[in-house]
Amino acid sequence: MRATARANTNIALIKYWGKRDERLRLPRNGSLSLTLEGLGAETTVEFGACERDRLEIDGRERTGRELERVSALLDLVREQAGLRLGARVISTSTVPLGAGLASSAAGFAALAAAAAAAAGLELSPRELSVLARRGSGSAARSIFGGLVIWHRGSRTDGSDSYAEQLCTPQAWPLAMAIAIIDAGEKAVGSSAGMERACRAPAYLHWEATAESDLLEARRAVAARDFGRLGLLAEASATKMHMTAAAADPPLVYWRAETARLVSRFASWRAEGCEAYFTVDAGPNVAALCRAEQLEEVARRLRAEPGVLRVLCCRAGGGVEILERPAAAGRPAS
Repeated sequence: MRATARANTNIALIKYWGKRDERLRLPRNGSLSLTLEGLGAETTVEFGACERDRLEIDGRERTGRELERVSALLDLVREQAGLRLGARVISTSTVPLGAGLASSAAGFAALAAAAAAAAGLELSPRELSVLARRGSGSAARSIFGGLVIWHRGSRTDGSDSYAEQLCTPQAWPLAMAIAIIDAGEKAVGSSAGMERACRAPAYLHWEATAESDLLEARRAVAARDFGRLGLLAEASATKMHMTAAAADPPLVYWRAETARLVSRFASWRAEGCEAYFTVDAGPNVAALCRAEQLEEVARRLRAEPGVLRVLCCRAGGGVEILERPAAAGRPAS
């Protein structure tokens, strides 16, 4: 009962920021993201390989909270499949962990797909997205490639909070160049940051505008209006970090280098290099651009003070099953 899956990470353009249900990981607002090729996780799940769940990430045994989160997702799979077996989980990642680059999105999307396949479950893409969401909210989006929307939903059981693809990578060839300012693990994680920010007065403005921003972004995608989508992404990131900075105590993910870098984008656009910034819960800056301008954007980022390295990613595909039990069904991929 062994399967392996690979999933790419995603970076939100219209941010998910705040949960209305922590246990089910239900968002306060919908979001829109771009799945990135080459940054992700490959995960193998083998039921029956050990008496109790064991977790290895990048060659190191993990325990504590990391193992608890993985076991909680495996329990959902075991419940659906009628299993009582422990599992060995081995995962490798090409995303810096805890650096605000959505490593958990790729990790839990790959885990959900591998565990479902190993258990012989035949899940639809929507069902797989709902399952992945229970591990990490943004993992719901990494089930799909290209531009992806995650629906907020309204049901208390979370059954209508899932992601779906809006646009394939081939239909609109977009890319991101990610400037790494600090690859270390952030002091305050995304979940804790959301909880603190939701109590800030500035969060009222976030809630009042997040869904309308998402609607406008959907229209921009449908019209292939890159400039409009980019400006909405910049506004969403800025508002998200304003709510964090207004929290008590203040939560500041940006560094001086972050602020200096994002201030450069308007002048780059005036020079004909059309790129737009977004920043997740961390100091690193992602530049959204058209695929044909990726190298030019990366060159400009590398020339900026404080940038350690630049990751170049074109829009990527959804989760893939690389290995499955011979007698198992075929979960969605």
